[in-house]
Amino acid sequence: MIKDKVKNLLLYRKVKLIYKKYERQIIPGALVFGFVVDVITFRSIDMVLAFVLLIIHIILVGLAIAFINIYDEHWVSRQGKFMGYLRILSPLVMQFSFGALLSASFIFYSFGGVFSVSWPLIVSIFFLMISNEIFKESYLKSSIQLSVFFFTLITFFSYVLPYVFNSISPWIFILSGIVSLLAIYIYIFILAKKVAEIRKKYKRLIIYIVTIFLFINGLYFLNIIPPIPLSLRDIGVYNNVFHVGQNYELTAEKQSVFQKLIPGLTINIVDKKSIYVFSAVFSPVDLNTEIVHHWQRYDERSEKWISMNKFSFAIFGGRSDGYRGYSVSSNVSPGKWRVFVETKRGQVLGKVSFEVEQVEKMPETEVIIK
Repeated sequence: MIKDKVKNLLLYRKVKLIYKKYERQIIPGALVFGFVVDVITFRSIDMVLAFVLLIIHIILVGLAIAFINIYDEHWVSRQGKFMGYLRILSPLVMQFSFGALLSASFIFYSFGGVFSVSWPLIVSIFFLMISNEIFKESYLKSSIQLSVFFFTLITFFSYVLPYVFNSISPWIFILSGIVSLLAIYIYIFILAKKVAEIRKKYKRLIIYIVTIFLFINGLYFLNIIPPIPLSLRDIGVYNNVFHVGQNYELTAEKQSVFQKLIPGLTINIVDKKSIYVFSAVFSPVDLNTEIVHHWQRYDERSEKWISMNKFSFAIFGGRSDGYRGYSVSSNVSPGKWRVFVETKRGQVLGKVSFEVEQVEKMPETEVIIK
């Protein structure tokens, strides 16, 4: 019996030493692993199941943070080896779930494919992944844990509630912020009763949380955060568009394999003919709204983008490949152009950039059916 206890104690110390030795690599590795798992699974599963998994991750993060801080406060007995192993495991669970929650935000916010929409989250995730010193020295502090926890909560509710209420109203986003603040307040209030360090850092925590709240709201009202649950499924520039029955026939210039590999898109026109922009925007079944194609041209003299036209049309939810629509601009002059796909209040779903060139004879074209 004594021999078994000695063996277990030696095993625990060995595991603890290995963990301490490779902690700097293991903890960010758990974050990256959570991110990779999410990217693989969330692309292929049902939305309801995805939200259930995310709620489980939120619960795991909450439990892990609470256990780490309560254990370190000596409220939990340190004699049992089970609790010791659980203390070693808790930071890994926390980081894995943080990785899953952050990657879910990344997937939802970047689905339209516009870097200007999703760069704050991309930078945040990249920073968390590469900053090993922050993971080791700062990230395991309660104030940092709770701040990141609030960040994942507010981003989670900001893309879940629009699905729940089938609305992209700013009031839904405001509600998501209120729910997040209420949830983190209750959590910190309960945890502070057990952990003196959190009580000491209460004012600092308030500053961190309010800063994050203002940051996320600033991104939203500056139209940097896209209007979830809408997402851009397809966009392109064409020489002509015909609506035939249930399909759209899109006329485009033929391109070789080599031309397709070259970055940039060039549209050739004869005598300032019209140019069409076709897009498909996904919307849930019960969400019907209005989409805007915002045409802009680059002015070489002022070196600025100038708004030329805005075309709006209604979209109806339920089609998995997105509700299709197009806009047409006549008498398009040669030069650099771009078209943003936006909501009525200016939130960007995506864009297409292209250069118009005047030619005497049109290149060979082909018809694409969508």
